Amino acid sequence: MDEDPPTVPEGARPTTLGHVHLKVRVLDRAVEFYREVLGLGVRERHGSYAFLSFGDHHHDLALQAVGSDAAGPGPEPSVGLYHAAFEAPSAAALSAVHERLRSHDVMVSPVDHGISRALYFDDPDGNGLEVYHDTRDERDRERWDGQNRRFDPDDLVE
Repeated sequence: MDEDPPTVPEGARPTTLGHVHLKVRVLDRAVEFYREVLGLGVRERHGSYAFLSFGDHHHDLALQAVGSDAAGPGPEPSVGLYHAAFEAPSAAALSAVHERLRSHDVMVSPVDHGISRALYFDDPDGNGLEVYHDTRDERDRERWDGQNRRFDPDDLVE
């Protein structure tokens, strides 16, 4: 459904996002957050680095400790990573993530994009995150069309 086909031919370009690498202040705190809230497992730790995985790859998320006095992400508007997004396989899984976020007192912004329902939040270091459930098939919609409406995450699983 590309309107502007890629200029690099198939077979000569990457096809998958391999991992996200985030800088954090305190490694143990970040590891605990990503294990407890998103369910990532620690595959390897080495010095100021930790590599976490959902299970299929060596790591889906790399964390690098840069020190407790490191500056946080810049104020808007600024360039740089806005957020890393993780897909939940179902509305029930998204609801479970919401419950874990609530149990960790994490502020969440729930947004219905029409093609997905998403939870936006920050990790303990202010890195932007999103967990979403793709709803294109169930809603028979292919395009985003600019929709950004709040929804009540408690309505995800009835």
